[in-house]
Amino acid sequence: MNTAEGKWMIQGVRAVIGDAEVEDAAVVIANGKIAEILVGGERPQADGATVIDGGGGWLLPGFIDMHVHGGFGSDFMDASKEAYDAITSFHAAHGTTRMLATTVTAPPEAIEAVLGASAAYRRNPMPFASLEGVHLEGPFISELWPGAQNPGYISPPRLDWVQAWNDAYPGTIKQLTLAPEKEGAADVIAYLAANGIVAAAGHTDALYAQVEAAVEAGLSQAVHTFNAMRALHHREPGTVGAVLGDNRIHAELIADGHHVHPAAIRLLVQAKPRDRVILITDAMSAAGLGDGRYDLGGLDVDVAAGVARLREGGSLAGSTLTMIDAVRYVLEHTSLGVAEVSRMASANPARQLGLRDVTGTIAVGLAADLVLADASFSGVSHTWVQGRLVHHAKQD
Repeated sequence: MNTAEGKWMIQGVRAVIGDAEVEDAAVVIANGKIAEILVGGERPQADGATVIDGGGGWLLPGFIDMHVHGGFGSDFMDASKEAYDAITSFHAAHGTTRMLATTVTAPPEAIEAVLGASAAYRRNPMPFASLEGVHLEGPFISELWPGAQNPGYISPPRLDWVQAWNDAYPGTIKQLTLAPEKEGAADVIAYLAANGIVAAAGHTDALYAQVEAAVEAGLSQAVHTFNAMRALHHREPGTVGAVLGDNRIHAELIADGHHVHPAAIRLLVQAKPRDRVILITDAMSAAGLGDGRYDLGGLDVDVAAGVARLREGGSLAGSTLTMIDAVRYVLEHTSLGVAEVSRMASANPARQLGLRDVTGTIAVGLAADLVLADASFSGVSHTWVQGRLVHHAKQD
């Protein structure tokens, strides 16, 4: 579905307005933006608007997924409009309104193909979730922590590659994941920070002091915290210790019950300020499909009971997670409220991507990126992207 931008009135909802949970709210969308917000049962004049009765469901800011590889049978590495439409349509149906096309460790020409395809995709009207740019996950990662990345394509940090890619596709690279302990990483991190690109630690064997040095150079994020990184030890806090203890680092979290134990999730949200945790899916092409055999960056993946693992070695290989499921999982396994979890799915990634004045919260004048979920967060009935209804679950 791709309904043209129009005027909408969403009423009868609980909503996260700013940082507050509000009962019986109404929100008006006009000209792609949030035009009016009323609470306490007040109703604005419809004035020709299409009225949606939320039936007591939750209206949330649209989810922003900074780390997603694919979905519904397609991968961003496919580097085609058809694949990108399939991915953005699938995730929009589960509440994602903006995302980063995430690569895997691959040959330079394959990475360049994704950059080119993403830049071209963004130049035209996007019918579903908005593609904000590219997250380069690798190839500058640790051979000791490849996870589901192809070790044959791991490279030392190459500032010349990053500069060339950024010059060829300006504004397209939004995040780059690397192992900060590798020689040459500090120069890459400084370049990224100076150019408004999120520098993130991931697939890394970095010691605590090495992470801290990287933060001083401009590193500001940790990729899928706890996964594929040096663990916490009481005499060497490692990468995880630095992420938990340094509030300059934003911590990505895959909340699917497989990547991170609920107790570790609770530890993370107790250790980090609420505005420093970012929910991601790390979803691969199998998301939205059944169990079976799949491919991730040229590696064979088996999905069983919704869990994706490399056929060789058994490492977790991304996920089949959606953002609405991540939100529900954190709500079910922590004491956090809806507004706190909503921030992790929307406002926090918006700020990291320099979009806090555009989207990420429900406020008058911001983009109408909105998700209407049922009361139990088990599904999404409507998704709006900049005022366009891009998903509507038909009722039987």
